[in-house]
Amino acid sequence: MKKFDLNIEKVLEHWTIPHALREIIANALDESNLTNTKEPLIFKDEDNKWHIKDFGRGLKYEHLTQNENIEKTENPDKVIGKFGVGLKDALATFDRRNVEILIQSKYSDITIKKLSKGDFDDLVTLHAIVHSPTNPNLVGTDFTFTGLKDDDIEKAKDFFLLYSGEKTIEKTKYGELIENKKKRSRIYVNGICVAEEDNLLFSYNITSTTKKLRQSLNRERTNVGRSAYTDRVKSILLECKSPTFARKLVDDLQRIQTGDYHDELQWVDVQLHACKILSSKDKKVMFLSAYDLMDGGKYLNYAKEEGIRIITVPDSLANKLETSKDLNGNNFRNLETYALEWNEQFEFDIVKVNQLTAKEKEIFNYKDIIVSWFPKKSNLVNDIVISNSMRPDNYTGNDALGLWEPSTKRIIIKRSQLKNIQSFAGTLVHELVHAHTNTDDNTLEFESELTEMLGKLSTLILESSNPVKPKSMLKRLLNK
Repeated sequence: MKKFDLNIEKVLEHWTIPHALREIIANALDESNLTNTKEPLIFKDEDNKWHIKDFGRGLKYEHLTQNENIEKTENPDKVIGKFGVGLKDALATFDRRNVEILIQSKYSDITIKKLSKGDFDDLVTLHAIVHSPTNPNLVGTDFTFTGLKDDDIEKAKDFFLLYSGEKTIEKTKYGELIENKKKRSRIYVNGICVAEEDNLLFSYNITSTTKKLRQSLNRERTNVGRSAYTDRVKSILLECKSPTFARKLVDDLQRIQTGDYHDELQWVDVQLHACKILSSKDKKVMFLSAYDLMDGGKYLNYAKEEGIRIITVPDSLANKLETSKDLNGNNFRNLETYALEWNEQFEFDIVKVNQLTAKEKEIFNYKDIIVSWFPKKSNLVNDIVISNSMRPDNYTGNDALGLWEPSTKRIIIKRSQLKNIQSFAGTLVHELVHAHTNTDDNTLEFESELTEMLGKLSTLILESSNPVKPKSMLKRLLNK
């Protein structure tokens, strides 16, 4: 028997038995990772004693010194600890909490006991009592505990992702995105919980640590500050590409308007990344601002009828989407792009003249007279047709009353405008102005041209009612 002074007089009084067990489990997992051996066992034997057993190289009494472990230091993203402090704190906690411990490996059997420190009888410290090994052929290290409750083991295992039952959604080079099925989210570092959060959408397992994070992993490895791991959480999010991840984040994105959203959505680049994934994976999705949602008109109804999913995004994100591409290099679908898509696929329901009612034919026959009011330009307007169905206009979202198609050089008028001469003439004049001036609605150019044409038509009416003035006045006015 040999006595090995652990140099521990005072312990972390707030540590519980589960905290101490956490360190033993962490060391066992570290050894499994470093040696590529099978997962440690946590079990109760026939004498109701709990065991934590790994299948690594076996613990030596030298491992009980507080010293930087070079192997662990060189593999910071494969292990949890590196200084051996946690193991000594754990042994002290077991002693304080009256839990007996036996550590067995092929090198020795070790127990713990309080003894006087060397020649100083008045100073009592915790010692490891080292015996010859009971089983020199034992593989790994076996910790046996007497006095543990089952609940202690369960609470200790709850520190670890491995035993949490939480599902990994996606793995990245920075860490894992974990499905959050509980009321609180967790931040794990190499599989051990270092912090809990109330308002995160996911849990995270950081496997590629930063210097700042490693420095923040204190002896207790709990309540690590958010600033220490925020960068890595964000990096994990920006690396994720799964539809499951994108849908969850985008669903949460739509709650920004009500303020009921999770903290990941505070980052605009994370919002944009989620939209890129969703747009790339789901062809039936459209991104609208709150204004678009209120002012979408019939295009919005058409989209809903097609089963297109409407995603409401903040204005700041909507602006970024306009200048960004999804992961496939395509534009994001918004109200404007959807309108273009819809119009390209739209087919007019053209009504033949012989299908019009007698009254409609009578009104429609005024078209040639109205056309004659305008300057004669060869092949400017090839045809004027009537349609039962019309595309929505680009401004109100309602069905257009008339449309000028430059590509086909035809004017299409909605059949309902044949209800009287005033409706038909007004619509046809409006479209003829478009045809003759090549200007768009709601522009100063169009307003100016329309005003000028109204003046000319007014002159026609006034001069036509005055028998002294020749009717040729209209021709001279139109050709000015």
